[in-house]
Amino acid sequence: MRDKNKELSEKIEASKLGGGKKRIDAQHSKGKLTARERIELLLDNNSFEEIGGLVTHRSTNFGLEKTKFLGDGVITGYGTIEGRIIYVFSQDFTVLGGSLAEAHAEKICKLMDLAMKNGAPLIGLNDSGGARIQEGVVSLAGYADIFYKNTLASGVIPQLSAIMGPCAGGAVYSPALTDFILMTKNTSYMFVTGPNVVKTVTNEEVTAEELGGAETHMIKSGVTHFACENELETIKHLKKLIGYIPQNCEETPQHLPYKFGDESRLKLDNLIPENPNQPYDIKEVITELVDENSFLEVQNNYGENIVIGFARLAGRSIGLVANQPAVLAGVLDVNASKKGARFVRFCDAFNIPLLVLEDVPGFLPGTDQEWNAIITNGAKLLYAFSEATVPRITVITRKAYGGAYDVMNSKHIGADFNFAWPTAEIAVMGAKGAAEIIFKKEIKSATNPEKKLKEKEMEYAELFANPYNAASRGFIDDVILPSTTREKLIKAFKACENKSVSSPKKKHGNIPL
Repeated sequence: MRDKNKELSEKIEASKLGGGKKRIDAQHSKGKLTARERIELLLDNNSFEEIGGLVTHRSTNFGLEKTKFLGDGVITGYGTIEGRIIYVFSQDFTVLGGSLAEAHAEKICKLMDLAMKNGAPLIGLNDSGGARIQEGVVSLAGYADIFYKNTLASGVIPQLSAIMGPCAGGAVYSPALTDFILMTKNTSYMFVTGPNVVKTVTNEEVTAEELGGAETHMIKSGVTHFACENELETIKHLKKLIGYIPQNCEETPQHLPYKFGDESRLKLDNLIPENPNQPYDIKEVITELVDENSFLEVQNNYGENIVIGFARLAGRSIGLVANQPAVLAGVLDVNASKKGARFVRFCDAFNIPLLVLEDVPGFLPGTDQEWNAIITNGAKLLYAFSEATVPRITVITRKAYGGAYDVMNSKHIGADFNFAWPTAEIAVMGAKGAAEIIFKKEIKSATNPEKKLKEKEMEYAELFANPYNAASRGFIDDVILPSTTREKLIKAFKACENKSVSSPKKKHGNIPL
C-alpha cells in the first residue's frame, strides 16, 4: 500500500513540475509566470482543485510517444474568487509550447461542460504556440470542439480570456468568442499568422509586437478589452472584473452593502460649459455619479469617443455607456458603435442594468465612415439597445441630435427612464445647420446674410435647443438638476429592479454582425 501511495505522490509531483525545472526557469527569464503560479494568484488561497492532472497524449507521430508530460500542457480545475466558484484552465508553455492537441482539448472541453452544468464563470489563461503540428487534424478538431462549446456557453455563463503569452492561428478564435479578453503588455500576442508568414505572403516587415501585441489590439483593432502592464496586473484586473458580473444568466450581480447619506453632487451643476461647442470630459460626470472608485473602464484606448465600463451605484453593479465630448465631439462612428453594441449585449445577457449618458451631435460624416459601413455598424448599437431587456436609464447632459438621439437608448426604443439636464438640446441637428436649411431663401435675400443667419440660428436654438419640447411629449420623463442625478438614478434603478419583458417568440434575431 505504501508503494502505491508513493507512486501516486511521485506522479502528482511530476505533474506539478510541468515541462521540468529548465523550462520553468526559461519561462521566468522571459518575465512570465508558470501556468500553476497564475492559478495560485488568481484563486483564493488553497481553493484550487485540479482535474485531469494525470492525463497524457496518445499520439505516436514523429516520436511523440517518447515525449509525454502529465497534464498534457494544460492545467484544469476549479476554485473560488472571493468565495465564488470559478472554473479555470491555464495553458502550460513549458510542456510542448502549450500546444493544443487531442487530450489537451478534451480537458478544456470537460471543464467547459462542468462550468455550464453548474452555472459558473469560466476563465481561460492562454499561453500557447497554437495547434500541435505533430498531431495533425486532431489538433484542429480539438480547437473546433472548443469553439463550438464557447458558442454554446455564450450568454449562459461569463467567459473571460487572459492572454499571457503567444496566441496564434486558430488559438485566437476561442478568446474572440468569449466575453472579455485581457492582454499583458510585451509578453502576450494575438495574430492569425505570425510575422514570418506575413513576410513570406505579403512581403511586409513587422514585429510580433506591432502585428499583434497588447497595445496594437487595444488601440488599433479593438480585439482586446484590457491591456495590462504585467501578469500580476492582468490577474488583479480579472479578479476586479469578475466582481461586477453574476455567476450565470439566471442570476444578478452581487449587490454590495451601501450606507445612504447625502447623495447630491453639487459639482455637476457647473460642469457643462456655457458654450455648447466647448468640450468637457464625460468621465468627470461618471466619477461624480457612481460610488467612489468603482468605475472600471473597458477598452479605454479604442473608440475613445464613447466610454464604456462597469461601476456601482449604491452598491448595485451597473454597465455604463457614455458619449465622450472630449473626443471627436462625442460623435458616433464605426469603432464607437461596435464597441458600445458589444458591451450592451454583454450587460443584457447577464442582467446588468444599463446607464446611458448622452451628449451626441450625430454620426461622424465622411467617405471613411460610409465606406467602412457606418450604416451597418451604427445599426449594431441600435439593435443592441432595442433588444436589451435589463433596466435601462438615459441621462441627456447636452446634445441629442438626429438619429443618434434615437440610438442612444431613447424612450422610443424601450428605455425605462429618460432624464435630461437643463443644458440638454434635443433636436434634428444643431441650430446653425438647421437655420441654413430652413431659412435658406430668407438668408440669401437679406441685405446682410451673415447677420440674418445669426438671427435665425438664435430663433431655432430658442425653439429647439432645450429639453422641454421632448418633455412636453413625454419623451423625457423629467428635466432634473445635475446635482440631483445620482439620487434620481438610485431610486429609478430600484424602481425597475424587478423588470420583466416578454419578447416575441423566435429562434434568434438577425443582428447586423
